[in-house]
Amino acid sequence: MQQQRREVILPASSSTRRAANGMAAAAAVCLFAILPKCSGFAPVIIPSQTARPSQLGLGQPQQPPPSSSSPTRLHSDWSDFSYIDDDDDLLDDDSMKGIDFADENDPQELKAQVGSSLEPPELDWFGDPLEVPLGSALPLEPETIQGLLAACRNEIGTMFGYSAENRGVGITGGVDFVELDGPIVVLRLKGRFWHQRPTVLDRVAAYLQGRCPEIIDVVVEDEWQLTDEANNAAA
Repeated sequence: MQQQRREVILPASSSTRRAANGMAAAAAVCLFAILPKCSGFAPVIIPSQTARPSQLGLGQPQQPPPSSSSPTRLHSDWSDFSYIDDDDDLLDDDSMKGIDFADENDPQELKAQVGSSLEPPELDWFGDPLEVPLGSALPLEPETIQGLLAACRNEIGTMFGYSAENRGVGITGGVDFVELDGPIVVLRLKGRFWHQRPTVLDRVAAYLQGRCPEIIDVVVEDEWQLTDEANNAAA
């Protein structure tokens, strides 16, 4: 009778299992270190039951590599920041500071009261205004232009600062006769206007030419006088 061989599989001891698991973890670490060197290959490691995440470098926050294309951001602690005491310092004109102007809807008495503290535009001619109807044909002479200009200051007076009421709301503008350049009248604009300066010049020109048809054109002595910069710089 032939003796029958039996293979007995004994259960692994706990020490044997720990050794096997340790070897598996070591193999996984080696594999993780070698495979990333192969281009295009990104291994996914599944730890064994006994391998700890810290042993495999898992479960720990990873810092992204610095990027050369990302701009460096500098942060200020505002230690050199200073406060501007008065925003009026930012204005480009300080000639009107300290004056509490009236509003255009305020009573005329209040406007006049405020405007009386300001000097009116200076005049260089003190003759009588030459008030004639539109369509008149007065001769082209300096005295005629001066008289018509004096009447124009009254006719469209809301544009100028010759009245205290207008100065009370901040209008200090005036117009002067400079010279006759042939059939061209040369004027000077000064002070501050509410209207655009080219508009003021057009209104004055229409008044003069409507009563002295010999006038070919009405201009200012300096084109800068028609700019907003000139108006803002005026008192």
